[in-house]
Amino acid sequence: MSRSSAERPSQCWMRLLMIGGLCAVIFLIDTLSPMDMAIAVLYGAVVLFASAELDRRGLLLVSGGCVFLTVLSFIITHGEAYTLAATMRAVVAIAAIAITTLLARRNQDATASLRDQAALLDLSHDAIFVRDLGGVITYWSRGAHQLYGWSASEAVGLQTEALLRTRFPCPLDHIMAELESTGQWDGELVHTTRDGRKVVCLSRWSLQREAQGRPPRIMETNHDITARKQAEDDLHQARSDIAYVTRLSTLGELATSIAHEVNQPLAAIVTNGEAGLRWLQRDVPDLGEVQLSMSRMISNAQRASNVVGRLRALVRRDAPDHLPLDGGELVEDCLLLLERELANNRVKVCPSFPPDLPRVRGDRVQLQQVVINLVLNAAQAMQAVPEEERVLRISVHCDGATPAPCLLIEVEDSGPGAPPQVLNALFTPFFTTKKDGIGIGLSISRSIVEAHEGRILATPAEPRGLRMTVQLPITGDMAAPGLQEKAS
Repeated sequence: MSRSSAERPSQCWMRLLMIGGLCAVIFLIDTLSPMDMAIAVLYGAVVLFASAELDRRGLLLVSGGCVFLTVLSFIITHGEAYTLAATMRAVVAIAAIAITTLLARRNQDATASLRDQAALLDLSHDAIFVRDLGGVITYWSRGAHQLYGWSASEAVGLQTEALLRTRFPCPLDHIMAELESTGQWDGELVHTTRDGRKVVCLSRWSLQREAQGRPPRIMETNHDITARKQAEDDLHQARSDIAYVTRLSTLGELATSIAHEVNQPLAAIVTNGEAGLRWLQRDVPDLGEVQLSMSRMISNAQRASNVVGRLRALVRRDAPDHLPLDGGELVEDCLLLLERELANNRVKVCPSFPPDLPRVRGDRVQLQQVVINLVLNAAQAMQAVPEEERVLRISVHCDGATPAPCLLIEVEDSGPGAPPQVLNALFTPFFTTKKDGIGIGLSISRSIVEAHEGRILATPAEPRGLRMTVQLPITGDMAAPGLQEKAS
């Protein structure tokens, strides 16, 4: 128990007077009482009282004083007429004082050890508290006081969830079941402090099972990661901003191709409309040709609408939405947007999309950004080789050989390739092999793929060139029947 320096002298003298008074009362009863009893055994209560109030030296002095008073009372009472019974009573009293002193010393040592351990726990910046299985707090560290705002005297005896308004990542029953089976649990919790702030904590629970009649207890250690989580959210937002700017920059580079893709169906609509009017203005209108012209107009209008829709999707800044996607359709949409760009670079495209591909979960716009970036990089890498050798192979297929089935999107060029040291640095931010590049396209692509729990790899192609492989996991409910059997 902590005491202020102003209280210690007066309280110390008060305790000494109480101990002296008890010793005097017992001595008088032992000396003056006619009862043949080992009254000196009551000195053991004095020793117990002294052990709770005095240090080790003070306890030994009180114990020695009790033994001295016992011997003195024996001498005064019996003089030289010592009887065996009286001697045995004195010996029993002295033995009781000695044993009580020994036990009290051990209790003092244990208490001191516990206080030292508690002091060490208080040195931790983490919030540490102990509670029973009902959630009632039995120990509350200084770190818990600093983090949550309640002192130990205020928190002990209260129910944890009610005090901290804990928000769990999963049902509490599941957490307790894991704690019972393994003795440990860790995860992220959201707590509310005394002033109403929300703090995110990395929490570790340890279960102390029943031992020597003591009920089971749970020690909870909480490390405040609120600032780290906020930094992660800010970093994620910054990456999203960079990805969005990069997407707009890519669209700017493709402005000519996009204009061609939109103008071509619009020009076809005008041409078919004029042709339809001419067929109607004939002396005998040819309704069959008019109908054919109208059908062509509708088809070209839908084509223009699809191009505009894809562009709007790429420009929109919506939050990522992971939905079931067809990998083949996703790549085909990208190739339609890049058709003009690939034609201008005299690149021959060899696509391979087998039927009945399993779907993957992902954000269509983000994954389109990855594919567009890889295809553009491949086309630009082949500018140094003869036109007849510029071949871009792009395929989508399944790989059931990995521990978990995945969908592979491979983009392979026939350019000069890259040495091993460059391959290792391709996905490093701001690393580029282009004169006018800034080196963030592949880094952003890797961030997007990893956010989809996938991987992106760069390997040499045969006989030359570079192969970029995007691996996306296939969930069990979307795998093709053959892959489901292999995975099971």
